[in-house]
Amino acid sequence: MAHHIMQVCMSKGWGGLEMYPSRIMPELQRLGVVNHGLAIAGSRVASSIEGTGASVFTVPSNARALLSLPALLGYIDRHCIDIVHCHKSSDLRVAALLSLFRPRLKLFFTEHMGVTRPKKGVYHRLAYSRVTRVFSISRATYQRNKQALPVSEARLHCLGLGVNVDAYQGAVHAKSALGLPEDGCLIALPGRLTPGKGHEVWLEALASLDRQALWYGLIIGGVTADEGADESFVAAIKQKVAALGLQERVHFLGFRQDLPALLQAIDIACIPSRNEAFGLTVIEAMAAQCAVVGANSGAIPELIDQQRGRLADPLSAEEWSVALKELIDAPETRRVLGEEARRWVVAHMALDVHAKKLLREYQLPE
Repeated sequence: MAHHIMQVCMSKGWGGLEMYPSRIMPELQRLGVVNHGLAIAGSRVASSIEGTGASVFTVPSNARALLSLPALLGYIDRHCIDIVHCHKSSDLRVAALLSLFRPRLKLFFTEHMGVTRPKKGVYHRLAYSRVTRVFSISRATYQRNKQALPVSEARLHCLGLGVNVDAYQGAVHAKSALGLPEDGCLIALPGRLTPGKGHEVWLEALASLDRQALWYGLIIGGVTADEGADESFVAAIKQKVAALGLQERVHFLGFRQDLPALLQAIDIACIPSRNEAFGLTVIEAMAAQCAVVGANSGAIPELIDQQRGRLADPLSAEEWSVALKELIDAPETRRVLGEEARRWVVAHMALDVHAKKLLREYQLPE
């Protein structure tokens, strides 16, 4: 008998957290699961879930989801849903009530961000008491969640994310398609353009590089609010590019649907985020066989060591400059690091591996 699982993400945003349901659903379907979603009507989350072929129950907003509770309970009963998996802490309000009215439901919650303040008041104790298991996506967030959440260690498990490794092998963009020379060294910073992602330090490091060498900096990520960016921050970063005299060196590529092919054309991928909860962009770059330089803080050191990348202080432009200079001048080192990085991701972070771990956490047969 197939298990019916509902992935819940009532968010209007669009980032790694919001992408998770549509990324995991095809893998779960291959393993025999019937997928369902709960999302906000008109959101990118809803359309992405629909794109997988799954059925989606939509609500006008997170706040108004409570008014849809009777209809949602009816949907759960009709479809024999037995597992509900939430991805935002605000989703727990509705999910806990679903579990209260349907005690047979198993309720799971992935804490994608890592809690930064205690959540042990009356409301949180009641909501989390309905949760079967809480997933932390890294050891770094596990430690924070252990201190902040009202759940026992028995109900708090560490479960990292995964990436479709097959998508990062095959079609590759020619550098010339980006208007850049094929023998140029492309140094990319992929991710949301928001404060805390390290763009400022990265640009300062680029400014210290040899301007006679053939290298180019690429900023990959949406530049509008609809694409998850902080538009005032984007404007400030563009001003900094100009102030550092990098207009001819640094290019804004915007949000890319072709990220796997693009990353395979990149020589060095940089993730200087100060407090990354997991580092999905890191494992995407590793899967694409990039040489990766990551911040030596947050969860990134759980993914990168000296055999498969480099680490640098996210507050030190000098350390980033040293790491970049080493790799720009050493294409063979970049190749070795990239190959080892991909081997490690395929073995430990592939999406099919993650899906099987998730089924074991759900206590379902693989």
